[in-house]
Amino acid sequence: EGNSIKKSFSLGDHIEAISFVNRVAMVAEVMNHHPEIQMVYNKVAITLSTHDAGGVTELDLQLAKKIESYF
Repeated sequence: EGNSIKKSFSLGDHIEAISFVNRVAMVAEVMNHHPEIQMVYNKVAITLSTHDAGGVTELDLQLAKKIESYF
């Protein structure tokens, strides 16, 4: 969407959503690439973009693949 990758995830409950967000946060920290994450109860929305580059980069694509593997 535009200059970013956006995806919403629906987890089983709030605890599963928190666990998912924590896994994403850990891999993002290791990659030093931090997504925008919004969470409400069991819904998680993630936006990936490299602001310095003005859009999506290879790092965003790598992080997106890792996030997909957690879902």
